[in-house]
Amino acid sequence: METKNELIVRPGEAEIIATRLLNAPRELVFRVFTEPEHIKHWWGPEGFTNTISKMEFKEGGIWDLVMHGPDGTDYQSIFEFAEIVKNERIVLKHKNEPIFQITVTFEKEGNKTKLTFRNRFSTAESRDMAIKHGGAAEGLKQNIDRMERYLDEKPSGKELIITHELNAPKALVYKVWTQKEHLQKWWGPKGSEISVSKFDFEPGGTFLYSMAGPDGMEMTGLFVYHEIVPGEKFVFVNSFADKNGHIVRAPFSPTWPLEVYNEVTFTEENGKTTVVLKGGPIHATEEERKTFEAGIASMNEGFAGTFDQLENYLLEIKQ
Repeated sequence: METKNELIVRPGEAEIIATRLLNAPRELVFRVFTEPEHIKHWWGPEGFTNTISKMEFKEGGIWDLVMHGPDGTDYQSIFEFAEIVKNERIVLKHKNEPIFQITVTFEKEGNKTKLTFRNRFSTAESRDMAIKHGGAAEGLKQNIDRMERYLDEKPSGKELIITHELNAPKALVYKVWTQKEHLQKWWGPKGSEISVSKFDFEPGGTFLYSMAGPDGMEMTGLFVYHEIVPGEKFVFVNSFADKNGHIVRAPFSPTWPLEVYNEVTFTEENGKTTVVLKGGPIHATEEERKTFEAGIASMNEGFAGTFDQLENYLLEIKQ
C-alpha cells in the first residue's frame, strides 16, 4: 500500500510533520538533499533562491545559507548536522532564531522514496507562532513541492556537456542567447534557417520555432524555460513539436526522448566568456536514454557548427 502525501499539524503539539512519496530512488533523493549543487536549486518556499556559504556534510558540521525572498528580503539560516545515517536519516538543528529541529527520514518503497519531515519547535506556542507569522506549514509543503519538481526535471543517465569559450563579454553573450532578434540569427546547425513563432523568455515561457536544414528537412522546436538567473544561467526543456507547440516525436527517430533538460551557464574571465551547456533526457524510458547517449557524439558535432555561427554573429554585431 502506497504512502499518502500528508501535512500534519496537531493542536497542542510542537511539531509540523510532512510526508511525501517521491517518484525517485532513495539514493538520489538523499543526494539532492545533501549536496550543495542540488539543494541550492530547490530549498525554501516558492520564489526563494539560496546562497550557500558553507555546507559541511558531517555530524557536527555547519550548513550556513542565506535564503533570498521574492520581495528582496534575505533570511540567514545556520544549521548543525546533529545526526547522519546515510540514505536513511538526517537531523538538523537550526542554530539561529527561530530555534527548531528538523528530522528527515528516507524510506525505500520499491523504486520510490517515502520522505518525512518532522519540524519540532521548543513549544507548541512557538510552533503556532511560526505557522501564523512565518507561514511555516505552507512553507514546508512548498519546499517539498520544489524538491519533487527538481527530481522530476533532472536528467538521468549520461549527459551531454559542451564547453565553449567566446571572445566577447558575458553580458553580450547572455543577450544573444536570450533575446529573439539575436537568437533567430544564429541558433541551429550550420546552414539552417529558423523562423520564430513565439518567444517569451521568462520562467514558464516558451520559444517555438521552425527550422529548415541544409538537407531540406524541416522541423519545429520548442523550449520551455524553467529557471532564469539573469546574466548567469538559464534552464530549459526542449522538445520537437508541431506548429501549435504540441510535443511530437523527433522526425529522425521514434525512440528519441520527448523532453531534454538543458542548463546553460555563463562565466567571464579577461573579457572572454565560457558557455557551458549540459543536459539529458527527463521522463524517459530506458530505450530513449540509450538512444540519446548513442547520439551524443553527433550532437557534439552539430553544436560545434552552432557555436561557429554564434562566433561569427558576435563578430558581426561587435563591429
